[in-house]
Amino acid sequence: MKTQVAIIGAGPSGLLLGQLLQRAGIDNVILERQSPDYVLGRIRAGVLEQGTVDLLREAGAHARMDAEGLPHDGFELVLDGHRERIDLKDLTGGKSVMVYGQTEVTRDLMEARQASGALSIYEAGDVQLHEVQGEKPYVTFTKDGEAARLDCDYIAGCDGFHGVSRQTIPADRLKTYERVYPFGWLGLLSDTPPVNHELIYASSERGFSLSSMRSATRSRYYLQVGLEEKVEDWSDARFWDELKRRLPADAAARLVTGPSLEKSIAPLRSFVVEPLQYGKLFLVGDAGHIVPPTGAKGLNLAASDVDALYRILVKVYGEGRVELLQRYSEVALRRIWKAERFSWWMTSMLHKFPDNDAFTQKMLDTELAYFLDSLAGRTCIAENYVGLPFETIE
Repeated sequence: MKTQVAIIGAGPSGLLLGQLLQRAGIDNVILERQSPDYVLGRIRAGVLEQGTVDLLREAGAHARMDAEGLPHDGFELVLDGHRERIDLKDLTGGKSVMVYGQTEVTRDLMEARQASGALSIYEAGDVQLHEVQGEKPYVTFTKDGEAARLDCDYIAGCDGFHGVSRQTIPADRLKTYERVYPFGWLGLLSDTPPVNHELIYASSERGFSLSSMRSATRSRYYLQVGLEEKVEDWSDARFWDELKRRLPADAAARLVTGPSLEKSIAPLRSFVVEPLQYGKLFLVGDAGHIVPPTGAKGLNLAASDVDALYRILVKVYGEGRVELLQRYSEVALRRIWKAERFSWWMTSMLHKFPDNDAFTQKMLDTELAYFLDSLAGRTCIAENYVGLPFETIE
């Protein structure tokens, strides 16, 4: 089997890259070790930056997003009960975000790929990458017990933090930057109307909370919890009671509670490896970087990686500009580090760190208050939240 670009991983980044390449006439095959149902069962975030929305439209996977997604022109930040709305549209010259679940994005991209006739191989076992520094890289795998080989020009590693792509690169060729945070997010999904028409990021003495949504009838809430906490110790009643304590009084009074559809605890970490390329292998999305979810950057950062690699490959195949391949890592990393900074800043400002002394906590509270009291500060928050521009590939 032969293709131009082998894509490892059928999450949203792999599917989006595959769809864009296919529409540009660049042949590609996606290999995924899990089943389609497993991929769709992953519960993930759902705030899409303007650039991600535009890229999904360019990929032709936007019809349901445009019909069912919830455009948000702002969000609220709460510091000890004081509410401040960040007016995204006003502060960024008309930009906004779209609330649309990552599961739905994945479903739309799967359907678009199926309609295109491009090949996706699910439940591919023992995926291994070979000769990634040579002239003729290839991928081996098993399917239904049979060994198979996929020859290609380039490999896009879109298979996440635990995938084989990054592990293929010798450890001494990568520099790792990482921070593990001393808490996690306990998330609850429920078929209840959201407590607010826009997201509420709240910092309180009891810890951080986030009030989000997937639709007008489905809500997603999060609580900061210690790493020692276990999901089974959190009944629905305990979760709702704690959320009410962390919300402003008026929001807590109108909170509609109900049975959980899903509960889980996710640890928070910041993680980046450099470089994001090794020979003809290119790391995309979580394979090369992780952000804490506070800044709503995970999926969006993967989309910016996709944008950079896609536009480079279009010029490689269309204009023969193979020298551009060496720019992928530096282009992607410029935007990655800015998103890492914003996610780290939001996490630091809004959470309670167990080891912070009283002075450090006062400095953090004052830092956030300063940004909220300043037009320049609110503008900085807004332009990062809607997403910094994708870099043009010349």
